[in-house]
Amino acid sequence: MKRILVPTDFSASAQKALELARHLCPQAKIGVLHVFDASAMYAPYADGIGPLYLMEEANKGLQTETLHRLREWCQKGEESWQVVGQPAEAILREAKEFQADGIFMGTHGRRGFSHLLFGSVAEQVVRQSPVPVMVVRAVEH
Repeated sequence: MKRILVPTDFSASAQKALELARHLCPQAKIGVLHVFDASAMYAPYADGIGPLYLMEEANKGLQTETLHRLREWCQKGEESWQVVGQPAEAILREAKEFQADGIFMGTHGRRGFSHLLFGSVAEQVVRQSPVPVMVVRAVEH
């Protein structure tokens, strides 16, 4: 693999996915992506509408903090960026834009009702991706 996309939610499993990509494909160009889940941005308001200026200010702060975290995660030569959207769709779109020939991503390993309720971004990406996807789970203690 020459170009690998590593989507991150800054979880332990996402960190392991990034480390594995670096280890298995040391010569690859790595892109680290964070997706702001658009639906979660409006979750505090039952009707989906809140004071717009509060949401915009909170969003600016989150985006600034996320950019700093992305820079901390990346090593020299790695790209990082963030987008807003539905996570699985955004990951697939950004993988295409980045011309990734592989995706390494973490999973939380939800089961049962939680999985039924929330689904799995990793599962959606695996099912729809035209390129190989490596799904990594953090070791449970």
